[in-house]
Amino acid sequence: IWWLDPELTYGNAKPFVFTQGHSVCNRSFFPCFDTPAVKCTYSATVKAPAGIQVLMSATQSTYLEEEGVYQFYMEYPVPAYLVALVAGDLIHADIGPRSRVWAEPCLLPTAISKLSGMVERWLTAAESLYGPYIWGRYDIVFLPPSFPIVAMENPCLTFIISSILESDEFLIIDVIHEVAHSWFGNAVTNATWEEMWLSEGLATYAQRRITTETYGAAFTCLETAFRLDALHRQMKLLGEDNPVSKLQVKLEPGVNPSNLMNLFTYEKGYCFVYYLSQLCGDPRHFDSFLRAYIEKYKFTSVVAQDLLDSFLNFFPELKEQCVESKAGLEFERWLNATGPPLAEPDLSQGSSLTRPVETLFKLWTTEPLDSVAAASSVDLTKWRTFQTVLFLDRLLDGSPLPHEVIKKLSECYSSQLDSMNAEIRIRWLQIVVRNDYYPDLYKVRRFLENQMSRMYTIPLYEDLCTGTLKSFALEIFYQTQNQLHPNLRKTIQQILSQGLTPLPAIDTTAVTTDTPAMVLEDKVSEATNGAISLRDVNVSA
Repeated sequence: IWWLDPELTYGNAKPFVFTQGHSVCNRSFFPCFDTPAVKCTYSATVKAPAGIQVLMSATQSTYLEEEGVYQFYMEYPVPAYLVALVAGDLIHADIGPRSRVWAEPCLLPTAISKLSGMVERWLTAAESLYGPYIWGRYDIVFLPPSFPIVAMENPCLTFIISSILESDEFLIIDVIHEVAHSWFGNAVTNATWEEMWLSEGLATYAQRRITTETYGAAFTCLETAFRLDALHRQMKLLGEDNPVSKLQVKLEPGVNPSNLMNLFTYEKGYCFVYYLSQLCGDPRHFDSFLRAYIEKYKFTSVVAQDLLDSFLNFFPELKEQCVESKAGLEFERWLNATGPPLAEPDLSQGSSLTRPVETLFKLWTTEPLDSVAAASSVDLTKWRTFQTVLFLDRLLDGSPLPHEVIKKLSECYSSQLDSMNAEIRIRWLQIVVRNDYYPDLYKVRRFLENQMSRMYTIPLYEDLCTGTLKSFALEIFYQTQNQLHPNLRKTIQQILSQGLTPLPAIDTTAVTTDTPAMVLEDKVSEATNGAISLRDVNVSA
């Protein structure tokens, strides 16, 4: 349960509270069987002060104004982690026949402009693929930057971090992913957190079928290429034999399942589901299977064998061919082998969008650097967000770059990137930090002074502290810590303290801009561990 003082909201006017139950946190909210294997209906009575709007992930609600009491009822069985509550200075607007958006008053116009008419389009596309939307309403509430992930698929009421509003393409993908969870995850749920891919892999597959129907195959392939790039980056850092890269992960006693929320759950799971769809020969045949799977198992929890048995029973000809035992691609191997996916999708339909990225990256990373004129003629403002972040991520992978390259990159693109969304800007600023490019460091400071969310602060602090800029990071932190949620503040303090002897308690009201550098002067070893920081993946649960 996250309690926020008014200063941690956008409006700075009223306190705010929200819950985040995934994976096993709702045991601290109410007594429950906190496992996805158990589902039930629920009702709730919530009393709140006047002027505080309360919402829950429920199909029915009433408000008794004279008593300040809200009543909620969820008529369909759900696992405990999908019970959610939010309360604060929230107002709403309808954005479709069965959808409305809730946000703080200062954010509502932006939310309306980004989503009006869109959610119904996505729901209709999903229904054409996987059958009726069973939850009644699909409302969205935008939460303050303290929300610890990007989005959460609470039934009837998706939670989304407000910070993502400025990044249109990421917003689209995040909402569509949560829409897909209405079928995969909410209606049919993984019975154990050891098989989280049953929700996330299927939801990611469904998300991409929906985006293909609404935005075309090229856009879907571009977004997939971006995510698979991130998967391989994570694998390089964790190692191919890391047990967390299995789809069926063994949860040791005392381990929080949320620690297993990684790209393997999403992207390796997606690749397996995509492989199953390819065995059918036509994705529409696989859509028909998934409709039947939802109809058979809705409101229950399943294990992987339920899905795979249903698949083989639905396609008896594949069962006769023993596709589950195909050498090198055995279902058992998909589930229990560590390392990369056994097969990846053909993304050639996205080449019109990915080829320019590959060409530009090659121009900047091929020695000698004699193609600057050609590279600088590329106008990144004309690119899609996913093209730009794919390009910047690949530059990040190659960092540190030769000084001449980073200098020319800044001259060509820095001013263009300044006007773009935060998903793009943070990647450029990570390049600046990893290359110790001092002329643009002031932009890092400006960015961190205006960000309060985990996803736009942690990656930069990690990079700053891995290199030679820890004193700069500490200085910014002392100036901005009061605008951060205590949980985020603690995480950043842990990053800053790595490699340090314990810092003395400091009265931050008396700290000047010189203090952090002075504190660090005697306490930071010149040696750094040289580890490449893993860019936080924006997780939509």
